[in-house]
Amino acid sequence: MSGIRVLVIGAGGRMGREVVRAVTEADDMALVAAVDRSRVGEDAGRVAGLEPTSVVITDSLSDAISASSPDVAVDFTLPNAVMGNVRTALRAGVACVVGTTGLTEKDCSELETLCQERKRPALVAPNFAVGAVLMMQLAAQAARHMEAAEIVELHHAGKADAPSGTALRTAQLMAEVRGSKLAGPQSSDGRPSRGQGQGAIHIHSVRLPGLVAHQEVIFGGSGETLTIRHDLTSWESFMPGVLLAIRKVRGLRGLVVGLEKIL
Repeated sequence: MSGIRVLVIGAGGRMGREVVRAVTEADDMALVAAVDRSRVGEDAGRVAGLEPTSVVITDSLSDAISASSPDVAVDFTLPNAVMGNVRTALRAGVACVVGTTGLTEKDCSELETLCQERKRPALVAPNFAVGAVLMMQLAAQAARHMEAAEIVELHHAGKADAPSGTALRTAQLMAEVRGSKLAGPQSSDGRPSRGQGQGAIHIHSVRLPGLVAHQEVIFGGSGETLTIRHDLTSWESFMPGVLLAIRKVRGLRGLVVGLEKIL
């Protein structure tokens, strides 16, 4: 097989199936392995709605790496599984692209150390949609000039983590340019309806059927408001960013957080 050899972890899930399709259809990539706890023994292509690929889903990441020698592993699994997966891949010498959210600062610190020790790179992105990355960048720019802000993120009912990784990353980028000077109005009685605070910025999480992935950052100033919103209506919108990450990750050093770093 020619091109970048890709292993997809979580190949049976919603995002994993999209990655399998995108990698299979890319001219410069080859799907060489697929891992998932479900759909074991099934052809990854068929699971993704394609013609058979001859790549069978297995439930052992280490065995899949040994058998296929991938260049890049892409992880779209669950917060309670992603760290074990990335540890296994990096220790085996495989560069990683991680779209699973829920990683903590401690997790990222561990991954950075592991990347340095193994001399293998990893790219972690809370959102691979280019529009979402632009939304975060615009929010950070607006944070330089507005007095206060809050974030409302809305996702499908099956999303495991709350707040979303995108919301946390947005708040982090905003805080980096304004720090504690940017705040949301504070509740005097600590009511949970005020949302979870990330620093001084409140984040409100909505989980409902019918939603996909949406976020708005609402800024308030004297006599004015500004809303920056991104709506994702199809999981396919992540794929250009995922493919870009697969193409560029091996040229990175250590751990890189955020798709904006490679745009």
